Amino acid sequence: MGERVPQHVQNLVIREYCERKQLQYLLSATEYAMHGCHLILEQVLGELSEISGVVIYSLFQLPESNVQRKVVYAKILSQKKTLHFAVEGLCASTTQEFNHIEILWQIRLTLPHCQKEFTLA
Repeated sequence: MGERVPQHVQNLVIREYCERKQLQYLLSATEYAMHGCHLILEQVLGELSEISGVVIYSLFQLPESNVQRKVVYAKILSQKKTLHFAVEGLCASTTQEFNHIEILWQIRLTLPHCQKEFTLA
């Protein structure tokens, strides 16, 4: 989404989130810095049976594609796991919680199309 936070800062935020939520921090997986690339996320989701959940830096690091995001949600739901978003301090493990995450995404995707200024008469 056009934002960049250095990996070491992302790791600090994720580690601190895990400590605050009393979650075991295992290992940081770093995604490739190519637009639309989610290979590492897909790999982590493929290993869900071995972990209790996933913590990502921000919910806006999920795929921009509605279809691809819903695939992520479905994988988490089918495995009865939790997906945490460190920056936003949110987590999702139910359809209702993923619907809330999706509303935040739709707002974010709409913002660039909103009027930036207006004049009061």
